[in-house]
Amino acid sequence: MVIGDRYELDDLPLGQGGMGAVYGGHDRRLDRKVAVKFLRFPGGHDEELERRFIREARILARLEHPGAPVLYDFGTYDQRLFQVMQFIEGVTVADLVSEHGPLPVPWAAAIAAQACAVLTAAHALSICHRDLKPTNLMLCPDGSVKVLDFGLAMVRESDGAQFTRVGQILGTPAYMSPEQIQRGVAGPKSDLYALGCVLHEMLTGKPLFTGPTEYAVFDKQVKEQPPSVPDVPAELDRLIAELLEKQPENRPADAATLYERLQPFAVDLPMLPGFLHSPSVPSPGRMYARMVGRVL
Repeated sequence: MVIGDRYELDDLPLGQGGMGAVYGGHDRRLDRKVAVKFLRFPGGHDEELERRFIREARILARLEHPGAPVLYDFGTYDQRLFQVMQFIEGVTVADLVSEHGPLPVPWAAAIAAQACAVLTAAHALSICHRDLKPTNLMLCPDGSVKVLDFGLAMVRESDGAQFTRVGQILGTPAYMSPEQIQRGVAGPKSDLYALGCVLHEMLTGKPLFTGPTEYAVFDKQVKEQPPSVPDVPAELDRLIAELLEKQPENRPADAATLYERLQPFAVDLPMLPGFLHSPSVPSPGRMYARMVGRVL
């Protein structure tokens, strides 16, 4: 299938979510690989989903950061909205944990710290992601991390962004903060709570809170204290406990603060065979980042 007389799509989708299906494709005009995300309506046409899809495109257009995918184009094909984005090679953190098991402390800290860098940029624009989870974090072969799927993100125009629909709480229960569940309000510290859930999962190899129903998971997020993480430095375990505090004011101040506190643990990263390029393969991204890192 070719859309817009330009984008030639693969036959099968790369993945599907609650709001869209993503296809790999080729941009004939610029001769490059792209990812094309189509809005889909599981239960018929939905104006709220349409507004959210358009909002996601506008957010990606504003968020200029190496850790966020680049939006190339946006349009309509056969009365269906679509986004054309940078094609990202890599593996999601969900797949990484599934195949590798618990990650080494340096890698868990490095992945979380890179996510913090993206969140710092997003929060500076008053953008809250609101659906941070292992399937929305992608580890690329050079070791960089991309934060994906801003479909539930919202530009905050007040202290909290409302994001409930009638009879529905939007988000993924296993990574939702208590304030999202109880009050339908999300702020920057809600993203930090979600990152705490992800960090806990990376280090243990299993989701923090599970249950037979969404409501069982909601109840645990609101009421149950998270277990400590075994076999990690005590200071890192305390940091994760802070991220998972039920009250937002008890969590770290912001994503930049969290980044600084994660840095001491993100050292001497071991190789992850099968997931990363060999150290002998030059990484232009790392070369560039090292020089930027020397700027005071």
